[in-house]
Amino acid sequence: MDAPATLIYLLRHGEVALADTRRFLGHVDVPLSARGEAQCAAQAERLRGARLSAIFTSDLARAQRSGEIIGAPHGLAPTALPALREMDMGRWDGLSAAEVEAREPGVLASFATLVGEYPFPGGESVPQLAARVWPAFEAIVAAHAGQSVAVVAHAGSIRAILCRALDLPLTRLLAMGQEYAALSVLEQVDRSWRLRRLNETPML
Repeated sequence: MDAPATLIYLLRHGEVALADTRRFLGHVDVPLSARGEAQCAAQAERLRGARLSAIFTSDLARAQRSGEIIGAPHGLAPTALPALREMDMGRWDGLSAAEVEAREPGVLASFATLVGEYPFPGGESVPQLAARVWPAFEAIVAAHAGQSVAVVAHAGSIRAILCRALDLPLTRLLAMGQEYAALSVLEQVDRSWRLRRLNETPML
């Protein structure tokens, strides 16, 4: 009999309180908005029958709260892992694009042209993010082989996981859409990963 597949439910945290200002939010700790709470509740209801055995989150408040909502129907409390945090956005963290441009004219054009290669000034690069996130993901998978597990994190960290799992270059990072509270599903079969769902947003 074939061994059961490992299913990883990747969820981005819900909408945050500063979403309307479109800021760079890396390690800045911001709470969910009311809409973000509702988004996570909708995904929790959708995953009620998923038979989750564990749930892991970033240690930032927006991810932990999202994980609490997702895990509630399963009686699961999330385990917070700092390695699942969003990318460290350095001196841009908490700033809007307009504020960055005013302080460092022209830098955003270089950043947009070299997605996946241009590090956040004073923060992390995409390879550094992947080097932090991927071992944590592998440890989760190893500890829960053949089970269904939820991982609630951030757009950057989830995109890095997807690129590594699907053997895509990190420069393709933004090709993996990640809306607030979106669900992506990876299935491991014979040590290979298959993408079952990508960026499926909750129905409100």
